[in-house]
Amino acid sequence: MTVEEQLYQELIAKIQKYHPSKDFAWIEKAYHLAVDAHKDQKRKSGEPYIIHPLKVAYILAELELDMESIVAGILHDVIEDTVYTYEDITNLFSEEIAILVDGVTKLGKLSYSTKEEMQAENYRKMFLAMAKDIRVILIKLADRLHNMRTLNYMTLAKQREKAQETLDIYAPIAHRLGISKIRIEMEDLCFKYLESEAYFDLATKIEKKRVEREAFVNNIVDEVRAKMEEAGIKGKIEGRSKHFFSIHKKMRNQNKTIDQIYDLFAVRAIVDDVKDCYAVLGIVHTMYTPMIGRFKDYIAMPKQNMYQSLHNTLIGPNGQPFEIQIRSWDMHRTSEYGIAAHWKYKEGHAGQDATQNEEAKLVWLRQILEWQKDMSDNTEYLSAIKGDLNVYTSQVYAFTPQGKVVQLPKDSTPIDFAYMVHSAVGNKMVGARVNSKMVTIDYKVQNGDIVEIMTSQNSKGPSRDWLKLVKSTQARNKIKQWFKKEEKEDNILRGKELLLAEIKKKGYVASDLLRPEWMDIAKDKYDFKTWDSMMAAIGFGGIKEGQVANRLIDEFEKEKKKLQPPENPEEVLGKLVDTKPQIKRKKSKSGIVVEGVGDVAVRFSKCCSPVPGDEIIGFVTRGRGVTIHRTDCVNVMNLSEDERGRLIGAEWDSHYTKGEILSAAYAAEICVVSRDRTGLLFEVSRLIADEDIPVKGFNIRTTKDFLAIFNITMEIRTKEQLERVTKRILGVKGVLEITRVTG
Repeated sequence: MTVEEQLYQELIAKIQKYHPSKDFAWIEKAYHLAVDAHKDQKRKSGEPYIIHPLKVAYILAELELDMESIVAGILHDVIEDTVYTYEDITNLFSEEIAILVDGVTKLGKLSYSTKEEMQAENYRKMFLAMAKDIRVILIKLADRLHNMRTLNYMTLAKQREKAQETLDIYAPIAHRLGISKIRIEMEDLCFKYLESEAYFDLATKIEKKRVEREAFVNNIVDEVRAKMEEAGIKGKIEGRSKHFFSIHKKMRNQNKTIDQIYDLFAVRAIVDDVKDCYAVLGIVHTMYTPMIGRFKDYIAMPKQNMYQSLHNTLIGPNGQPFEIQIRSWDMHRTSEYGIAAHWKYKEGHAGQDATQNEEAKLVWLRQILEWQKDMSDNTEYLSAIKGDLNVYTSQVYAFTPQGKVVQLPKDSTPIDFAYMVHSAVGNKMVGARVNSKMVTIDYKVQNGDIVEIMTSQNSKGPSRDWLKLVKSTQARNKIKQWFKKEEKEDNILRGKELLLAEIKKKGYVASDLLRPEWMDIAKDKYDFKTWDSMMAAIGFGGIKEGQVANRLIDEFEKEKKKLQPPENPEEVLGKLVDTKPQIKRKKSKSGIVVEGVGDVAVRFSKCCSPVPGDEIIGFVTRGRGVTIHRTDCVNVMNLSEDERGRLIGAEWDSHYTKGEILSAAYAAEICVVSRDRTGLLFEVSRLIADEDIPVKGFNIRTTKDFLAIFNITMEIRTKEQLERVTKRILGVKGVLEITRVTG
């Protein structure tokens, strides 16, 4: 039995434990399709690609999701990475499964001007797909979790990039949905890759005193269990260890050492119902002294992700504090599996009827979808979703005068409270009372405050100064929306002026570019309904005028190119080449021999800095000769089909590759990633000097987790010389990775 066949059998066995049906025909069909579709693909680890979708499906089965989710998990990379299309999946399975698979599929095959733009568009697509079917994000979380488990096969730079994105976006989404089972593992893996030294140092310190702490907790568990049995309360009581990332955060935020953190291990009691939860609370309060201000009743006031439990910190034997959590079995399931715990299986219609709990958990999703309509600037959008997802981890609970609970980010003001109640309340706000006393608008709302917002129909609306005071993304966006609407006409005029000025600055005439069909293309590209709304966005800074101008110029140049007769690269080159008869091949002045011609003006591209010995290729330019690139240059690999026609064969003159012409030198840039330490810069500099290599640029920066990143530009004579010095630097203590800078 192969590895993939064994994994498939384990998946079926896992599903059979909770699924009422014995018909696994669709899952088997999806498995065979995925095996065939991915048959020629390998993971970075070298294992067959099919292992990944099977592992993703197994994680979904651990969450006890429906058949459609499992099938989509097996197929989640098929549309993105193989020949199968959305229509194929619809015809072979169902449109429901095709929607799930397509919702997880990234936008990688489309063209975007920046990585940030692609990332923002991927998030927009993901959140829209979530709104249609929440199972999309459950599959995406399972996909990301397995990728994090196998991150050790990626380069150091890719590890850090994926870990940071997971910590910023995916772990907080799991937290929003209440899926602590996935969130905790994600956070610990991110911690391991982003701050590896701190991670392993913490692991070592915890292990040293593990036996001592476990003995302490086990003693508490035995004492509480005995009292519960005396009271006739059935349930489970156990000790649990906190995960590394939460301990690290606590140490950092409270500036404490590991020995000052007492709740590394906590006690958890799980009972049958709510009545028993409070009964156990009463028992532990008679046994141990509660610490003042540490009791939290999340049963009466659930967290926004519907988490429920009683939390308290008590003084144990010998004066040592410990934390206890008390919850019912239903609450425990919700804590572990979040929204997945409420998934109702219906044959062929899994989860179509969302429960009230599910709806409550998705309030934040609706907010994000509203921002998508209002934010065309990708930087602003990325900042908003990351900010909103991460402030959620720290909340305060306040009340309206009618007793309704309002959850706010920590340090929120009455302005945040007003906009959380309703945008109209915020726009008409003129003051606030907290606990029946007047407060200033920069007052920080505390847990348990009763906040009354004072409004007036004569209010002129929010002040721009409020943007400096508010903490919630919702309030900030509502205030911005108000100004956009109130100042729309002025913004339209300002936007038109900025666009015309930008077009003129780029050397074009506005009347040539502002053709209706091109204006529609630009408008649709940035998802605006009308041209005026896009001009208004430029006016208030929601989108850059340069982006719109560049789109119009692209269309103008395409049209211009269609009207011109095609230019043969050989004809262009012929204008630049010395046409005198070649009696014999001479040494090239540049060190480059271009295919089929004599000596020709060449330039070396700065994007990839080729040196003798590199595989190279030429790109015929108009009026500036031939530009020489490395064949692995990112810019060459991303050329359009039209531009590829301008590539021409080129090679190094043999005298240069052999190093016979010692006076020739070529710029080459490398990036060195190392653990930071005293003397590192001196050692690297001395090593380069020993090789008698001139350094033309040296840029160094350090990261918060004590990594040093060098960008070194050197004058190199041959590729062998570059490889030799690179190999020597790689041998320096602490150096982790060296890459050649390209593109």
